[in-house]
Amino acid sequence: MTDIHTQFIDLSELKVGMFVYLDMGWMDHPFPVSSFEVRSQEQITTLQSLGLERIRYAPAKSSPEFSQRHTESAPSLAVISPAQPEPSASELAHSNKLAEGRKRRDLLANQQASLLVCERQFMLASQTFKQVTETVHAQPLLARKHAEDLVHSFLGEVLGEGEAAIRLLSEKAGERTSLHSINVTIISLLLGKALHLDKADMLELGIGALLHDIGKMELPDRLRWPEDHFTHAERQLYQDHVLHGVTIGRKLALSANAMLLIAQHHECVDGSGYPSRILAEKISPLARIAALVNRYDNLCNPGNPALAITPHEALSHIFTQSKSQFHAPTLTAFIRMMGIYPPGSVVQLTDDRFALVVSVNSARPIKPRVVIHNPEIPRDDALVINLDKEKKLGIHRSLKPLQLPKAAYDYLSPRKRLCYFFERGRELEEVGAES
Repeated sequence: MTDIHTQFIDLSELKVGMFVYLDMGWMDHPFPVSSFEVRSQEQITTLQSLGLERIRYAPAKSSPEFSQRHTESAPSLAVISPAQPEPSASELAHSNKLAEGRKRRDLLANQQASLLVCERQFMLASQTFKQVTETVHAQPLLARKHAEDLVHSFLGEVLGEGEAAIRLLSEKAGERTSLHSINVTIISLLLGKALHLDKADMLELGIGALLHDIGKMELPDRLRWPEDHFTHAERQLYQDHVLHGVTIGRKLALSANAMLLIAQHHECVDGSGYPSRILAEKISPLARIAALVNRYDNLCNPGNPALAITPHEALSHIFTQSKSQFHAPTLTAFIRMMGIYPPGSVVQLTDDRFALVVSVNSARPIKPRVVIHNPEIPRDDALVINLDKEKKLGIHRSLKPLQLPKAAYDYLSPRKRLCYFFERGRELEEVGAES
């Protein structure tokens, strides 16, 4: 699939002929699609009325007429500029320094805009999920419509042009009740893509994953997150959320595949799961995906935050201690997609500096994007570094957050809750490691 490079511009810079992307929900704008070539001044006026500060566009997909007009509008320096003396070495150095500064500011602005887009989309997804839970009993068909619209918007990201990366967001991005369901949906869809599911199966996977824990609505608040101190009766009540979810799924008139995912998202291929303790051949392919991703997110984001383990530890735990519980090809594809150091991992680099993994491209997961602790650069001005572009820099080892020196811990701010969303694989210009 062709990887289209995009960049952010201010709304005031919009021109007819630009190919733009609307990073917002389908119901939040009046256009029939979310990516298109601007054809008229009226469309520009409508785009400028949407309340966006910046918009993403693809120069390569913009019309040749726009590119030609844009080029022709620039005056020829050879015609209008008088001959100038050769600049001195100090002048060249100063000019290069200014150019580097401008480039860095542009990269930082694009980086911050891209993260804001991801966090805004996650917040909209959280609001939609809340609408689903609020209408599921009184208006089940409306609730299903909300769920389908949300999954369709996710599919637009994961199946769109270019590669999709997994982006770590700030902890403010979502509330606890929606965070787990959205995390499971996003990672399940990326895993479904890695397993080459067709679009129909991807839709069923997304809806089932989004609603996999919908039965927890029927439980008392204190039983919605499993705890080691549960009595046998409390554990049984907790496990009944699966049966409650199936009942709600029937009210929503979900498809058979989505229903199977809800019914089987705690089943294990070795028969040790619940509620039916079924074996591998009876577990649906979509449920195998959701069961694995559900376990991963529960290890990283448990009910008791004190019990959370790092994403690197979660993958290691699943592979070394729970391998027999999951479908082997699905587990292999999951580890290959997430990489050894999933987003949220705290690492030490081969040059001994500390870093936080913030993004993993599912097509090239071995060298993720990281923020590096650099006391000479303010945290808010730190660029995300793509280790895939660094021949001499890699990851030496994973760390627990508390193993970091205090200065590095404060700078990197390791997340206590992991919140994920999609990011286009080449949303940002690639940059080298800062000194």
